[in-house]
Amino acid sequence: MEENLKRLNKFIGETGYCSRREADKLIEEGRVTINGIVPEMGTKVSPDDEVRIDGKLIVEKHEKPVYLAFNKPAGIECTTNLEVRNNIVDYINYPKRIFPIGRLDKASEGLIFMTNDGDIVNKILRARNNHEKEYTVTVSKPITDRFIERMGNGVPILDTVTKKCKVEQISKYIFKIILTQGLNRQIRRMAEYLGYEVTALKRIRIINISLDVPVGRYRDLTDAEIKELNELIEPSSKTEEASLPKIETPRRKTEFIKRDDPRFKKRGNY
Repeated sequence: MEENLKRLNKFIGETGYCSRREADKLIEEGRVTINGIVPEMGTKVSPDDEVRIDGKLIVEKHEKPVYLAFNKPAGIECTTNLEVRNNIVDYINYPKRIFPIGRLDKASEGLIFMTNDGDIVNKILRARNNHEKEYTVTVSKPITDRFIERMGNGVPILDTVTKKCKVEQISKYIFKIILTQGLNRQIRRMAEYLGYEVTALKRIRIINISLDVPVGRYRDLTDAEIKELNELIEPSSKTEEASLPKIETPRRKTEFIKRDDPRFKKRGNY
């Protein structure tokens, strides 16, 4: 019976209602019930349990998940909160309930994945998995070699230093950057630290998927793209704990002393 149990947030994510992270928020807010009872975080459910969100029955789906590549326009907010004006869900108006994987600043445009597969979200969002995201960035003044070098070597923002990344100048005011982490407004903050203002930012690639649809349009990922994507993210951890760097305990250095050493007797080895 134990093998049939699932963590509640995983169950909700697999129904396509929302991501696991959003499911955790719903559970914390007391909006989820199991057989009429408000559960605790980490509760597991069986196939026979009745799960409801805001009183609405939630059931597992066995149909093919939705995976979209969407070219988000500037001005659209990456949120599933329908009360927020110009939210991404209303803009796409897809016939099934879907949600974005990660975020893209409201002022930015470009590629973002939309899905109803809550299980894939956690894998892709782990910064430590080194999933590449590529951007083209336009700034307010001429780019220098020094700027490119400093952007690539790491910039102190948000009480940390950004990871080293690939940066390439495209033209006088435009450069390309490939990140493997996703700090809040990272590129804009990095440029600002170096005295530059970002005037336009477009994400053109996520892992193996490149942007190839007009602004405001979307397309389904192909079976080949989904297969390759799953292969690339397969080693990724699904848990927060496993995404953290392991801390090794320093090993005590052992000192070996020869029998003819005067210290040998002092240690009582006689």
